[in-house]
Amino acid sequence: MSEIKLFKINNEGERLVPTQVLLEKELQNLIENNMEQFFGVRFLYSEYSIPSGRMDSIGIDENNCPVIFEYKRSSNENVINQGLFYLDWLLDHKANFKLLVMEKLGSDAAELIDWSAPCVICVANDFTKYDVHAVNQMQRNIKLVKYKKYNDELILFEHLNAPIIKNSVDSTVNEEKKNASQKTHLEKLNNLSKDLHILYDSICDYIESLGDDIVSNQLKLYLAYKKVQNMACIEVYNKQIIIYLKLNPDTVILENGFTRDMRNVGHYGTGDLQITIKNNNDFEKAKPLIERAYNEM
Repeated sequence: MSEIKLFKINNEGERLVPTQVLLEKELQNLIENNMEQFFGVRFLYSEYSIPSGRMDSIGIDENNCPVIFEYKRSSNENVINQGLFYLDWLLDHKANFKLLVMEKLGSDAAELIDWSAPCVICVANDFTKYDVHAVNQMQRNIKLVKYKKYNDELILFEHLNAPIIKNSVDSTVNEEKKNASQKTHLEKLNNLSKDLHILYDSICDYIESLGDDIVSNQLKLYLAYKKVQNMACIEVYNKQIIIYLKLNPDTVILENGFTRDMRNVGHYGTGDLQITIKNNNDFEKAKPLIERAYNEM
């Protein structure tokens, strides 16, 4: 992800410059109190203790994947390795996380946990080019977020990398009683007809072309494209491709068989507007809506 220089302008038209670095605990409290707004993650617990350490913050994202937050306390602290250690511990102790979700959000939320793309978000006032290079080489879902504080009311988060990770759907999927006989997104994708697979690839290419701030997350049952939060979720079926967009259906003229209001209908992924794509004509009609979802995030 290329670095973009951003400037904040106050009401008097003066350029704002970064002020002092936040204290680590101040930054942690700010993020925990606004975690869903800033990162699309539901906050679960602060200072989560394990036998070999303590995770700064832990949550679960809109795709029901675990998220660990680590805050860099000093310039010489290797927060990346620390976060990677906690991530591996969590993958080896899934029952502990499930119990935590059950206590905080209830048993229904605990049953929906998806271990396809657990994530570590490292937040600091600065990272070196070597940090970014190291994370990109790891092929793990580790995100580096640089922050700058402006006065007492403004804070800027800059996402320094868009991790390209290997799919981590493993044999534990078969251990789940729920969805035990359900095919994963990748399994269904492998069984698509040639024409529908080409259409699927075209849709993905189009979404990715909208901006370099888009990241794909391959989940167990769908593919999610996100900026800070999901903008589009894609499911595939034998004769059609379904896209869920984060758009208000009230702002769209719904067309029977093409678009549908999903606000009160259960479905995988996120997004209130469903688009059904069966051919290239449907895809062309969908493009303006996909672009709207990107621009309005």
